Amino acid sequence: MSLQALIFDVDGTLADTEEAHRMAFNNAFERYKLGWKWSQDAYRELLKTTGGKERIAAYLAGKTLSAADRKRLAELIPAIHAEKTKFYSAFVADGAVPLRPGVVRLMEEALAAGCRLGIASTTTAVNIDALLQSTLGPRGLEMFSVIACGDQVAAKKPAPDIYRLALEHLGVEPEHAVAFEDSHNGLLAATGAGLWTIVTPTYWTETHDFSRAGMRLPHLGGPGQPVEGEPGTQLEDAAWLTYAELARRADRRPRCDIAALYAGAA
Repeated sequence: MSLQALIFDVDGTLADTEEAHRMAFNNAFERYKLGWKWSQDAYRELLKTTGGKERIAAYLAGKTLSAADRKRLAELIPAIHAEKTKFYSAFVADGAVPLRPGVVRLMEEALAAGCRLGIASTTTAVNIDALLQSTLGPRGLEMFSVIACGDQVAAKKPAPDIYRLALEHLGVEPEHAVAFEDSHNGLLAATGAGLWTIVTPTYWTETHDFSRAGMRLPHLGGPGQPVEGEPGTQLEDAAWLTYAELARRADRRPRCDIAALYAGAA
């Protein structure tokens, strides 16, 4: 097998964005005078629901409301989410959300080796653009051959649709690509599409079930930010995940693993 593409989730994977998202939700709730405020613990639980509008709907479903209030608030969800997106974009533009350790290094190593990059995320195109512009500048969008995001598919993660869309546009079979995720739903989506997946959890997702992951690391690391205990625990070459090691591991992955992943997703 030859590695042809790396496909990244965004929120939690490229950057630990969730605190900025939480604050943006709360600002939007305040703007609409809803009297809602999501704590970190509450938001950690709400993250089990994928998608911002879906998250608001799940929260609303758990509240005791009259039929009229429930209908009124349900109709407000798109507007609330749009307001939240404005707040989030402002936070990101101010540089409040850096990329996680090792992300840029690994992407640059991959591009130098002729490997293409893709994004498969359920966040909006506006959010992705804001993050890439803030952290990588004008070259941010140019680094990725495919950006599959938002409402481009009917079913969001844990459904595999967004990864299948990214693979389709890349023109790459799943056995020639590797996915990067940070959550259980994301892992299910990636493996459901037949992708070998590396997870790098955050505070928001560290308690999730990652038993189907090909590898779990606290972050991708780098010369200035080594992964504790490496090399020797999971990594072989260095105290960070190099593209050379990633390609080698992908190359020696048994083809039967792919069949098993498809069977598990059926």
